[in-house]
Amino acid sequence: MTLHLVKLCVGADSLDDLRQWMAARMVELKRRGAPSRHAHVTRMTPKRADEILGGGSLYWVIRGQISARQAVVGIEPFMDADGIGRCRLWLDGVVVAVAPRPMRAFQGWRYYEAKSAPPDIDEAQPGFAEMPDAMRRELAGLGLL
Repeated sequence: MTLHLVKLCVGADSLDDLRQWMAARMVELKRRGAPSRHAHVTRMTPKRADEILGGGSLYWVIRGQISARQAVVGIEPFMDADGIGRCRLWLDGVVVAVAPRPMRAFQGWRYYEAKSAPPDIDEAQPGFAEMPDAMRRELAGLGLL
């Protein structure tokens, strides 16, 4: 059974902000000659890693709404320079917009069942993908999406 993670996207005000940050990060990695793959570092290692690696994604909560996802392609526990256990969630470089869904703030990440996950924007109703992110957020906030 596929399992996802959901996490707050701190510092991004929109899906465009997240995509721009990711693109800038990839440019910097390329400039340094490092592999072009994004790792999100967390404090805890998911205990259900096998279920996540079986097709799971990291869903990003932006300003109180699940707005995007990235496929999880690897999970790597490690020790940081201070000897504290951490975990790298290796993510696919493609940030996929999803149908907005409200979610309250929380700390860390949470498991997210596949049956609860919102559909990708291109799988939602026609014209949804062309709608500006701000409009989707507003309509979702009004309960119209």
